Amino acid sequence: MFYVFSYTPSASNTLSNPYILEMHLTAGVIHQVDILFQSGCAHQEFIQIFHGKYQVWPTNRGEKIRGDATVISFREFYNLAPGNNILKAHIWTTLSASFKEIIIMIGVLPKGALQPLSFDELLEAVKGI
Repeated sequence: MFYVFSYTPSASNTLSNPYILEMHLTAGVIHQVDILFQSGCAHQEFIQIFHGKYQVWPTNRGEKIRGDATVISFREFYNLAPGNNILKAHIWTTLSASFKEIIIMIGVLPKGALQPLSFDELLEAVKGI
């Protein structure tokens, strides 16, 4: 499954008052994350993504993802358990005008599609040969 979320920040979305974008996903493993900053963001529109109260991306706590005419794209293997599969993007800006939409795309697949066998299952399979 591939999810797309977007938001255009406004002057009221500051560091102390970010917009919180709830991203409802299915249970499974996040395997791909892409964040598009359009031309004109000027590295002045920011995102942090949280799972519960913990910052997931960027991994170094307190930092933020930003860009200008840039797609931030990375592979991931982040497990979302059933009933605990909502991420929240904190989005804010230091721009005073000409706000640009930020687009977040997240790929989620069942763990079995990404990792058909665990190491233990692989050892058992090899023993049977």
